[in-house]
Amino acid sequence: MIPEVIAEYILRHYAGKVVEVGIGHYPSIALILSEKLDVVATDSREVRVPSKIRFFVDDIFEPDLGIYQNASLIYSIRPPPELYKPLVSLAEKVGADCLIRPFANEAPDGGRLVNYKGEWFYVFKNVFQK
Repeated sequence: MIPEVIAEYILRHYAGKVVEVGIGHYPSIALILSEKLDVVATDSREVRVPSKIRFFVDDIFEPDLGIYQNASLIYSIRPPPELYKPLVSLAEKVGADCLIRPFANEAPDGGRLVNYKGEWFYVFKNVFQK
């Protein structure tokens, strides 16, 4: 995975606030994005992230919607498959698009497969009403 390519795609298609769910110990995409976007990151446990990134501990199965409000994109890099539906549902609830970069060959239901400069991920466009 090349973080710069995924970050470039996000920067070309989104503005304002973006939220990375499940940042873990790999903040490389969020860090690149933080140069031009308002980046928020969440994880199910406390992790260290660069100071440019606002961080919250949050449970994707019972999310604090206030963290995600006004985001243009909610994205997750290599989440476990059981998080796909909660991610898309969360994006729907706050009126954001959702981008999921699976770990391997998993395919989230309903997303559009995007191949951008050799990186692949699924995008769920916000066609939902707030």
